[in-house]
Amino acid sequence: MLKKDLIFRNPLRLIGEGAANILDDGQFGAVLARAGVGKTSFLVQLALDSLLRGKNVLHISLEQPVKKVCLWYEEVFRNISKEYRLDNNNELWEEILTHRFIMTFNAERFRVPRLEERLADLTEQGIFFPQVVLIDGLIFDDGVRDLLSELKLVAREAPFPVWFTIKIRGEDESGSGGVPSVISHVSDLFDIMIRLVSEVKGVHVELLKSKEGVSDPHLVLDPSTLLIKQS
Repeated sequence: MLKKDLIFRNPLRLIGEGAANILDDGQFGAVLARAGVGKTSFLVQLALDSLLRGKNVLHISLEQPVKKVCLWYEEVFRNISKEYRLDNNNELWEEILTHRFIMTFNAERFRVPRLEERLADLTEQGIFFPQVVLIDGLIFDDGVRDLLSELKLVAREAPFPVWFTIKIRGEDESGSGGVPSVISHVSDLFDIMIRLVSEVKGVHVELLKSKEGVSDPHLVLDPSTLLIKQS
C-alpha cells in the first residue's frame, strides 16, 4: 500500500478535511476522556496523520518520558501496519520520524515562557520548525485560562494549531451544554472538542464542539488495538 492510500483510508478523514487539516493555525483542539480510555492513542493517531502528510509535529508530554512516548508511536504504527498490511512499513517509519520532535516538561512547572525558550532554540538553530503541536497531560486547574491565552498568542504567531488531551475524572461531571466541568470554564478557547466514551462495543468518539466543515465522524476506538475505525 502506498502512503497516499494510507492517508486516504484513515478514518480520521471523516471528521472534516482530514485530521491534519482540521484545525487552522492558532486554533485549539481537545481530546477528552477518563484515564485509560485512549486519549494518548487518539492523539498519536492525529499526529501520524499529520506526519504522513509531511507536516512537522511537536509532541509535548507533561506526564511521560521521551522513551515512553516513542513506544506509543511505535505501537500505534505497528498496529496500523498490521491493519493495512503495509509492505514498506520500515521505510515509511524512517521517513515520518524526520518530521517528529518530542519534548517533555514537568506538568506542574509547565509555563509558556519556558516553552517559547525551547522553541526558539529549535527554530533559531534550524533544528525543527513545528507545524502541528500536541500537548499531552496539561493540568486544567483554575489558572489554566491564563496559560492557554498565552499559548494561543504563541500559536498564532508561530503559527501552528494545538491539540490537547484532557483527563475527565467522572463520566457524569458536566457543565453547560454537556461539556465536562474540567474544561467548561475555558471551552470558549477551543474550536474542536472530542470526547472518548467507553461503551460495550468499544470506545465511542463523540464530537462535543465543532466548527464549520466538521461533522460527527461516527468513529470508535477498537478495544484491542485502540485504532480509530468507522462505527
